[in-house]
Amino acid sequence: MLKSMTGYGSAKNTELTSSIHVEVKTLNSKFLDANLRFPKALSEYELEFRNLISQKLVRGKVSLTVEIMNESETALKQKYNKDLFIKYYRELESLASEVDAPKDELFRTALNSPDVVVNANQDEETARDYDKVRSLILSALETCDSFRVKEGAVLQEKFHSYIKSIDSALSSIIALDPARIERIRNRIQSNLSSFIEEEAIDKNRLEQEFIYYIEKLDITEEKVRLKNHLNHFLEVMAAKESAGKKLGFISQEIGREINTIGSKANDSDIQKQVVSMKEELEKIKEQLLNVL
Repeated sequence: MLKSMTGYGSAKNTELTSSIHVEVKTLNSKFLDANLRFPKALSEYELEFRNLISQKLVRGKVSLTVEIMNESETALKQKYNKDLFIKYYRELESLASEVDAPKDELFRTALNSPDVVVNANQDEETARDYDKVRSLILSALETCDSFRVKEGAVLQEKFHSYIKSIDSALSSIIALDPARIERIRNRIQSNLSSFIEEEAIDKNRLEQEFIYYIEKLDITEEKVRLKNHLNHFLEVMAAKESAGKKLGFISQEIGREINTIGSKANDSDIQKQVVSMKEELEKIKEQLLNVL
């Protein structure tokens, strides 16, 4: 069963005074690359959240966003340290009097002084929401994983089609190969006859030359190995766990056998089939970049 590395999942919890929204997006990547965005109060749980992502999604470029919003219209967004504000104001007022400076902006200056404005207990409330956030993250990851499975099923159908096309071209090469061997034999014999009288030809030596050149251009082993690699690709693709990297290695072996057949065959009809197989293999390699 294949899984795509492209996925999306979200989960939301809405109550009377607040709502929590978790969103997960994934793209392809060679390794796990997780980017997390969440309220500062949840920073201590970042490692745990990363572990959840690693366990569920394994690999890919992951973007996880957690938004916690207070929907109460009457809730104060910030508080003020009154005693500290008064101390700042009195000190500034004293300094202004000493240098005979205007006092119009003293209130604004004191209000903007360090630690006068204090965030309300939003961080404490966010920390208390940890259990809800964790549950929503798990739900969003599960949804994203299901999305990946559906996308993987689409990719699997494409791979079956590509492998089938390569296998069909291989069958054509197998059918064409005996005629190719015969043409090579006839060409060698014809060329020798053009330069050497038939009576002067050493039959044993000629047979040895035939064997040498035919073995040099023989593609029997390549055909067998290519067929095995195609079958192995289908077996790995049907396995329970998605194995994109392993399929990538097998596709490299498939490409190696196709290239060797093309270079050794020295035949235009077979070369057409080789080009067709290369086209299908390129499609496989491109799609494998998005397989988990």
